[in-house]
Amino acid sequence: MSGPPLANGNMAPDGATTPVRLGQVPLAPADKKVLCSAMCQCDKMPDVGKDGKQLKQGCVAGRLQALDQLLAHRSPYKQEINYDMTKSPPAPAMDSAIATKGHPYLPGWLRKYWGTEPEHAPTFKAGQGLIRRPDVVIVNDPAKPPTQDNIKQIVEMKFPPDTISKAQEDAYRKIAGHPGKFKKLEPGECDCDAPEPDGIKIPVEKLGWAAAAAAWVAFALTRGRTPRPPIPAF
Repeated sequence: MSGPPLANGNMAPDGATTPVRLGQVPLAPADKKVLCSAMCQCDKMPDVGKDGKQLKQGCVAGRLQALDQLLAHRSPYKQEINYDMTKSPPAPAMDSAIATKGHPYLPGWLRKYWGTEPEHAPTFKAGQGLIRRPDVVIVNDPAKPPTQDNIKQIVEMKFPPDTISKAQEDAYRKIAGHPGKFKKLEPGECDCDAPEPDGIKIPVEKLGWAAAAAAWVAFALTRGRTPRPPIPAF
């Protein structure tokens, strides 16, 4: 498979160890392979808006959403789930028909559900932190919704110069239920410029779920121009 490497991010291209921010638990190797696959691909080949602007963040969201759809909304990587921050713990806004699928349209969810709980203000006002939407929520059990007791890690995927505010970080740690479950991921940590090692090519189905999922991310990214990989199984 051609395209940007699916690097694992142990060393920076210049040979220096990639720094890990204080208080952040590193991603598990399998999770890092999948997320870095999307990040590296979208860093090199981003979506482009009508105005010519590169839409790297939207590219990542689209690829991980395509993976979730492929797996009947049972991917462990939940993309851009809205959380009601007035609840304790914060509660995900999920589709009423599919418990593992995020609600696809926040304004519709607000019209239907906002004001039905005692914690809710009479009128929803944007920009007050009442709803937060992390980039990626990794769940322990993909067959269950991304509630706090099922959250393995929350990952904010940022392409420089984009940054994350302290208020966002605090909110995501609150959603996760533990400060160490929040992780910020940038392309530099994925070693996107490092070449893939040469050697014997092992069939993707023998590399486990993470490799199969990463291959599907690339398949979605290229709109099917790469070989169709096997469907990942749990």
